[in-house]
Amino acid sequence: MKNWEFTKIENNKIRMDKRLTDIMGLVDGGYIYSSLFKYPDKGPKRYELILSMYPQENFRALTHIDVYMEDVPGSTVQSAKFLGEQGINILNSVSLNGISETMIIWNIMCELNFAGEGEIIKERFSKLKSEGDPSVSLIKYISIKPANIGRIFRRESDGETKEEIRHGSPITFHSESFDLSAEYGDILNDVEGTEVMMIVDPSSWLVSVVFFKKDTKLVKINISIPDSPGTINIALGLLAKENINIVSVFSKVVIAYQTMSLEVVADMKNSGLTPDGLRNMLNEYLSKQNGIFKIEGISSLG
Repeated sequence: MKNWEFTKIENNKIRMDKRLTDIMGLVDGGYIYSSLFKYPDKGPKRYELILSMYPQENFRALTHIDVYMEDVPGSTVQSAKFLGEQGINILNSVSLNGISETMIIWNIMCELNFAGEGEIIKERFSKLKSEGDPSVSLIKYISIKPANIGRIFRRESDGETKEEIRHGSPITFHSESFDLSAEYGDILNDVEGTEVMMIVDPSSWLVSVVFFKKDTKLVKINISIPDSPGTINIALGLLAKENINIVSVFSKVVIAYQTMSLEVVADMKNSGLTPDGLRNMLNEYLSKQNGIFKIEGISSLG
């Protein structure tokens, strides 16, 4: 699954693709909590904005629970009842078939009351299961582990990692857009019209918005390549030789064992090449490789 998109800042607002907001569980009229980070001078990133549906002060209590249950009527209701009886506050969740007509996996983001509660809940479940209690008859297994979302706010002292510069107040989400001017207008006062990268962490329901440095020259490259071992390495080999820094890669099988599509976003600022120059060089390079490689498109972002 591709969990990122590129978009331009317009009217000091970040418009979010509906696919990404659906993954995040964000609806119009809901609150967005945010924190802004600044990156050191080296590297292509300038700022990063972390967007969440949860207040930062709650991050330490957030926990991932995976419930494995039988794929039969009533299993989800039984699981929800068991979790509710433990005092667990279910926040965002998604269920999917593990093995058709055999198992369902319910992935849950929840809030626990205190550290160590997860182990107590697992012990209660194991006791009920071993006793054959009908209240958990449809539940096979429960996994509980900390979400560790707070890791993104830890500060390092080596000068090489991002540093939090502001924790914003909640902003109402309107018209599929996040208004930067409300909390960050004094800092992000020169980003109008620039391209940003939005990355979704599906397991944590967070969105990371990356602002690139002014001298960054982002380019998107789409190549059709053979579906065989080593072809991605071949396709990207020239970029490394020309000092082009890859920002993101997305590959997808088109025809199994025949054709794949490869989408790359890269920073060309240290290469000395233009997009047209890269196209010509890449065409010549790929024409010498075994198999059918075809450039579907090269375009600047920004």
